Amino acid sequence: MKVSRSELREKIMTILYQIFMYQTNKMEFDLDNVIEEQVPIKNNFVNEIVNGVLDRKEELFNITNKYLTDWTIERLSKIDQAILSIGIYELLYTDTPEIVCINEAIELSKKYSDDKVRKMINGVLDKVYQDKE
Repeated sequence: MKVSRSELREKIMTILYQIFMYQTNKMEFDLDNVIEEQVPIKNNFVNEIVNGVLDRKEELFNITNKYLTDWTIERLSKIDQAILSIGIYELLYTDTPEIVCINEAIELSKKYSDDKVRKMINGVLDKVYQDKE
């Protein structure tokens, strides 16, 4: 069964959400098990994004904070943190077309975030994209 990248990004968001919760609550976890619960078949795209975001989490959060006004990423929900982290990671460290990175994050935020946060996510990703150019 073929799974779309959009569906995989939703799984990645869920994986990162879980891991961010474990980290916040200082709970031990096995990364492979967390990934396997969402994506039973080994998937390079999922592994690349999840590991990339976790390896660069501090950097991604700092980038996000640089572009947030009157907010910090720590104040956002873990879901919104995951969406932003995926979007920024893909923009900066993958060869996914920029418009796809931004649109995919916006689609996730339409489904999981409120309007205000969706606009904030869009604004941050747009600024990251502009600065990248």
